[in-house]
Amino acid sequence: MARIYIDQGHSRTVNQGAVGFGLYEQDVVWQVGMYLAELLNNTPGYEARVSRPTIDTALGYSNSTSLAARVADATAWGADYFISIHANASTNPEYNGSEVYIYSEASRSYPLAESILNQIVAEVGTRNNGIHVNPRLYVLRRTPMPSLLVELAYITNPSDAEKLRNNQFEFAQAIYDGIRIQLG
Repeated sequence: MARIYIDQGHSRTVNQGAVGFGLYEQDVVWQVGMYLAELLNNTPGYEARVSRPTIDTALGYSNSTSLAARVADATAWGADYFISIHANASTNPEYNGSEVYIYSEASRSYPLAESILNQIVAEVGTRNNGIHVNPRLYVLRRTPMPSLLVELAYITNPSDAEKLRNNQFEFAQAIYDGIRIQLG
């Protein structure tokens, strides 16, 4: 049984995340995470838990306590993998595409990150911005299990924002397919 902890980044009360074209990152990633959890929980051999079971769930009272609560919850639950879902932003509205962050190229996260990114690009039609190593990200450096942070698309790019608004299930399906391809 593969236990997958789905961290829907941000929350309404603690760091709402990026905003663009009438979309709020915390709302988009909440819904993508809920779809992904449903797909995994309906698949034999998988169990999923989300960091925010309701759209109004708040973890912690600040950015740092919220991140610590997510990692602690995943660890206490005994997650085998930790997937944090986000939407990217830039002051340059031309920036677009999907990318995945991992702690180290040598980690067990790399093949899963590659599979998920490839599926998002293939199924949703975003640009492949690659896999990036970033050991400074709290949810990557503090989790004892393989972890990755998925930036679905740029909420500040018109084309990507349209996908984030209209293709939330497709993003979840692509992440699910990437998990299934890699983990079986």
